[in-house]
Amino acid sequence: MANRPRRRRFSRTLLAALVMASVAVPLSGAARPSAVPAPVPPVLAPIRGAATPAGLAERYAANREGIRAAERTAAEHGDRRRATALRALAAPERQFLAFDGRDGGRTAEVFGDLASAERIAVLVPGSDTNLDTYQRFRAGAVSLHEELREELGERAAVVAWLGYRTPATVGPEVLTPGRAEDAAPRLASFLSGLETLRPKARVSLLCHSYGSVVCGVAASGTPAAAMADVSDIVLYGSPGAGVDGAASLRTKATVWAGRGSGDWIACVPNVSLRLPFADLGLGSNDPVSEEFGARVFAAGEAGHSDYLKPGSVALTNIARIVSGRAPSQTQSEAAEENSRA
Repeated sequence: MANRPRRRRFSRTLLAALVMASVAVPLSGAARPSAVPAPVPPVLAPIRGAATPAGLAERYAANREGIRAAERTAAEHGDRRRATALRALAAPERQFLAFDGRDGGRTAEVFGDLASAERIAVLVPGSDTNLDTYQRFRAGAVSLHEELREELGERAAVVAWLGYRTPATVGPEVLTPGRAEDAAPRLASFLSGLETLRPKARVSLLCHSYGSVVCGVAASGTPAAAMADVSDIVLYGSPGAGVDGAASLRTKATVWAGRGSGDWIACVPNVSLRLPFADLGLGSNDPVSEEFGARVFAAGEAGHSDYLKPGSVALTNIARIVSGRAPSQTQSEAAEENSRA
């Protein structure tokens, strides 16, 4: 009898795999292997050493040269699509705190003036995000920065942090916390450097889809100091956070969660099962559930890739959180308003 709950959890995990595969295939059809070679990037000083506008400009220039070297390597390899994408990344106005073209790509692109920013949003992406699909990730960062500028002007900056090898939307890695466990120390180190660079800025961590697992693992397993200065952790479009609830996160940050009514991720069961060969599932409680314990904000009709779409309810509320204000509506208030309509 005692094995029945375990069998039920295992069945739910397998169901999650089938559901994710069935709904994600149309979304990931354009994905391609990330096997294009790239040179070893130059060794740069820690981010904390670029605290002045001149220091940041020097770092941006060094990474621009690294991107151009990766572009040449991609062209020599015969991958004109990757070379074209890298050429765009190397434009003079682009600002990269970090770049590594190997293994699909690792980047940290800045939007706005980081040297003077008082509000900083760090975006952590989900599955199938790499140099070949980077533009869609960047588009969300751009729209968020533009939304923040309307209220805060030049006092806001956004960092698009692609600092890990994301899992494929269709594949076994997306059902386990393994990639998140590899990414979490890198995210914590980046946030620590950012805090040293801008010690008085309010930093919000925005975590989309599988990126929520990265943020959850980083906030629950790293030394508490690594997350001490993060003001808000925002989970959106989340299949789970790698933990069972907000109370498991070793942070003083306010934890928020949102999901649009058009997001297919709601079809994925929330499970967590430890097996001899692997940990399956991304957390037993849905981040937008009462059991998880996050503050739930309204995300409107957002689909899985629409949370930072210009003009959307989700973008408005996420920007309000980053700016230090409460969302215009909580999920319960939005539901009550819809019931009266």
